[in-house]
Amino acid sequence: MKFSALCRRLLLAATLCTAGCRPPAPYVTVEGTVLGTTFRVKARTTLPAGELYAEIMALDAELKRSMSIFDSCSLLSRINRGRSDSLDSHLIYNILAADSVSRLSGGMYDITVKPLVEAWGFAGRQGIEAPNLDSILPLVGYRKIRIEDGRLVREDPRIQLDFNSIGKGYMVDLIARMLESRGAEDYLATIAGSGRCRGRNERGGKWRIGIETPYDNNFSDRDLQRIVEVTDLSYATSGNYRRFYHTADGRKIAHTIDPTTGRSAVTRLLSATVFCDNAARADALGTMFMSLGAERAVEKARELEGEGVMVYFIFATDKADGRRADESPDDYETWASPALEKLLKR
Repeated sequence: MKFSALCRRLLLAATLCTAGCRPPAPYVTVEGTVLGTTFRVKARTTLPAGELYAEIMALDAELKRSMSIFDSCSLLSRINRGRSDSLDSHLIYNILAADSVSRLSGGMYDITVKPLVEAWGFAGRQGIEAPNLDSILPLVGYRKIRIEDGRLVREDPRIQLDFNSIGKGYMVDLIARMLESRGAEDYLATIAGSGRCRGRNERGGKWRIGIETPYDNNFSDRDLQRIVEVTDLSYATSGNYRRFYHTADGRKIAHTIDPTTGRSAVTRLLSATVFCDNAARADALGTMFMSLGAERAVEKARELEGEGVMVYFIFATDKADGRRADESPDDYETWASPALEKLLKR
């Protein structure tokens, strides 16, 4: 009996040693296109790159079937055309998430802006030089929709929804959930300007997130205003330096729309980067801040500090107004939440 017990102990010790001596899983990187924009995922996982990519593509297809305004066969497109009022889990989640930000901002964030977005030429439609806002604004307002028994109820059947201001962040959350369900504890998942990080990077440190310098058409990963080192956080950047155009008289029309006036929200606030615990919320908050404008955005950011929301705002100045690539990052005015200031590296 003593010999048998000793053998069992030795076998257990050998098993534990073998398990403990296994090399850690490698970092795997996959990238491509989802929701009409770019994504990149780096994760320490045992999943082969091909399998990880396939999982992400499956999520992309699922969300497009649900929430795409560009796919005429999606559930959202059918709802917007009045062909259905049934909601799936993705739409319900995002309607409720958007509603919380709409109430927080007094309607300065609103997912019923689709008719306005189309009128100004940012939803795959040709823009109108001077859209008739008086005829469109009655169809906009988050208080004009509600959910009853899994169905969308609208005060006016012509009201339409657009989740582009929250959808990328939501998919980041879904990718993060998938990675964690597969045992990944160290990862960075990004879709355009939205992302989530957890654990450590390949060097064993926190993840380094770059905040872009907001000059017009900045698509470079190298032209950065600041770098933030964080972990276990989600983030999103909103700005009016990529999706915009100029009218014949020189006015800049950007894709962020003020739901209360129906006009493009072009203010001194050029960029808003939000850090919080949820990428969908960060995405929506970023759009909200851009709609609020410089002074009200700072005021609202101070209110949200107690909820763990951190922000980095970049404002135009006399020296740097976001129109030229040669503007120095030091010439912009910036404001950061006190908690975020401690995480800025340059």
